[in-house]
Amino acid sequence: TFTAWCNSHLRKAGTQIENIDEDFRDGLKLMLLLEVISGERLPKPERGKMRVHKINNVNKALDFIASKGVKLVSIGAEEIVDGNAKMTLGMIWTIILRFAIQDISVEETSAKEGLLLWCQRKTAPYKNVNVQNFHISWKDGLAFNALIHRHRPELIEYDKLRKDDPVTNLNNAFEVAEKYLDIPKMLDAEDIVNTARPDEKAIMTYVSSFYHAFSGAQKAETAANRICKVLAVNQENEHLMEDYEKLASDLLEWIKRTIPWLEDRSPQKTIQEMQQKLEDFRDYRRVHKPPKVQEKCQLEINFNTLQTKLRLSNRPAFMPSEGKMVSDINNGWQHLEQAEKGYEEWLLNEIRRLERLDHLAEKFRQKASIHEAWTEGKEAMLTQKDYETATLSDIKALIRKHEAFESDLAAHQDRVEQIAAIAQELNELDYYDSPSVNARCQKICDQWDVLGSLTHSRREALEKTEKQLETIDELHLEYAKRAAPFNNWMESAMEDLQDMFIVHTIEEIEGLIAAHDQFKSTLPDADKEREAILGIQREAQRIADFNSIKLSGNNPYTSVTPQIINSKWERVQQLVPKRDHALLDEQSKQQSNEHLRRQFASQANIVGPWIQTKME
Repeated sequence: TFTAWCNSHLRKAGTQIENIDEDFRDGLKLMLLLEVISGERLPKPERGKMRVHKINNVNKALDFIASKGVKLVSIGAEEIVDGNAKMTLGMIWTIILRFAIQDISVEETSAKEGLLLWCQRKTAPYKNVNVQNFHISWKDGLAFNALIHRHRPELIEYDKLRKDDPVTNLNNAFEVAEKYLDIPKMLDAEDIVNTARPDEKAIMTYVSSFYHAFSGAQKAETAANRICKVLAVNQENEHLMEDYEKLASDLLEWIKRTIPWLEDRSPQKTIQEMQQKLEDFRDYRRVHKPPKVQEKCQLEINFNTLQTKLRLSNRPAFMPSEGKMVSDINNGWQHLEQAEKGYEEWLLNEIRRLERLDHLAEKFRQKASIHEAWTEGKEAMLTQKDYETATLSDIKALIRKHEAFESDLAAHQDRVEQIAAIAQELNELDYYDSPSVNARCQKICDQWDVLGSLTHSRREALEKTEKQLETIDELHLEYAKRAAPFNNWMESAMEDLQDMFIVHTIEEIEGLIAAHDQFKSTLPDADKEREAILGIQREAQRIADFNSIKLSGNNPYTSVTPQIINSKWERVQQLVPKRDHALLDEQSKQQSNEHLRRQFASQANIVGPWIQTKME
C-alpha cells in the first residue's frame, strides 16, 4: 500500500520505486518524493555512492519532515540507509499522515477524525454502509463503491452490488478508481476479505487518495483536463482564483461583521432579553457558523489545490489580494473564536447576575409589601388623641398597649434594615428598575422615621397625661377627704339651725344665743375651708382644661359635688339670720315674761301680807 502511494506521487516526476525498503536507502527518491508532495525545493542532494553521502541525503529528507512540525521518534538516517523495513515503513506512514491526512478538515474536525467524518457524510445515503472506522467497515467493499458513486455516479452501478460478495465489490471499486480516477490500486481484495481486521494504516492511506481525488476542485480539474489540457487548466485556475477571492472576501466580511456582535457586552434589562441573546448565540453556533467553517476549510483546500496545480503547470504561485491571505483569514478566525468564547461566558454570567437580581428584587417586593401592610393604619393610631378623654386606669392601659407596640416596632427594625440593604445591593448590581426600588425604599424609610417620631411623641403624651391624671386624681382624693367632713358639718349645722327650741327662762335663751354667736364666729373659717375645698376642685379642672383633658364623670371618690357644697352653704347662710331672728324674738319674749314675773313677784310681796292680816 505504501509503495503504491509513493509511486502515485513519484510518477509525477517520471520515476517510481519497486522495493520500498531498498529504493529509499540512498535518499535521492525520498527527497524527490518530498519535493513532489510538498511543492517545495529541498537542498541539493549529494550524488556520491558512499554511505556518508546516503546518510546525508536521508538526513536532509528527515530534517525537512521535522521542519513541518513532525516529530520523528526513533527514526534515524542510519536505519533507512541500512534498509530497516520497519523504520522505513514508519517514516513513510509519518509522511502520509503529515501530507495526506493531517490537513484534512471537515466540520471542525481534522486529520483522521476529519477523514472519517468525510467518509461518513459521503456514504450516509447508501444502504448497508456504516463507516465507523478504518478497518472492518471497509471489508465488504460497499464503502469504497459508495464513495466513487457519490462523486461519479456514472462509473458505478451501486444498486447491483451485493453485500455478500465482498471480493467482487472491492475489485470493482479498485479497478474503477485506477481506470477513471487515476488512483492506483493500493490494496488486494483477497487480503482484505481474508483478514479479520484489515490494516488500518493501509485503509487510511488508500481512502485519503479518494479524499484528495474528490475534494476541492480536483474533480472539476480532471474533467477539464479531459476536454482541453492546457486551456482548461488555465481557465480553471483563473476560476479558482476568482472563487478564492470572492469566498475570502465574503468570509472576511462575515467575520468582520460578526466579531463586533460577539464583542458587544451591552447588558440587557431582563432575563428574557438576555436569554434571547443566548438563543441567538446558540443559533449562530448551530446554524450560521457551521457553513462558515465549511467555507473556511473549502477555501484552504481550494488555495492548496490551486497552488499545487500552478506548480504542476509551472505557473507562478497565486498571490491573493492584500489582506486576503490564508494567514489573514486564520487570524480573523482566531479573533472570532476568542470573541465567541468570551461572549458565551459573558452571556452566562450576565444571566446568572440577572437571575440573582430578579431574586433580590422579588425578595425586596415581598419584604416591602409585608412591611407596608404592617404599617397601614399605624400613623392614624399614633396620632389619635384618645388619651384626652381617658381615665387614669384607661391611660395606664393605653401605656401598656403602647409599650407592646414599641416592642413590635423594634422587632420590625430588622426588616426595614434588610429592605434598605437589598435596595443598596440592587443599586450596586445595576438593577434596571433601581429608580422605583429606591423610591419605594425611601418612602418606607421616611415612613419609618415618621413612625419612630410619632411613637416617641405618643409615649411622651401618654406619660404626661398619666402624670396629670395622677395629679388630678390626688386632688380628687384630697377634695373627697375634706369635702366629706365639711358636708357633714354643714348638714349638722343646718339641723341645729332648724332645730326647735323650748326655753322657759331668759338664762336659757341667752345660753342659746351665746351658743349661736359662738357658731357664727366659726363661719368665716368654715367659708375659708369651703373655698379651699372648691379651690382643690378648680385646680383639678384647671389642669384638665390647660392640657385639653376631658374629665369624664364626677369625682370617683365622693358624690359631694361643689354644687352640693355651695347649695348647702347658701342654705346655712340663709338659716343663720332666721335663727338670729328666732332667738331674738324668743329673747324678747323671755324678757317680757321675765318682766311680768318680776312684776308679779313684787305684787305678791304687797298682797301677801294683807291677806295674811285679814286671815289673822
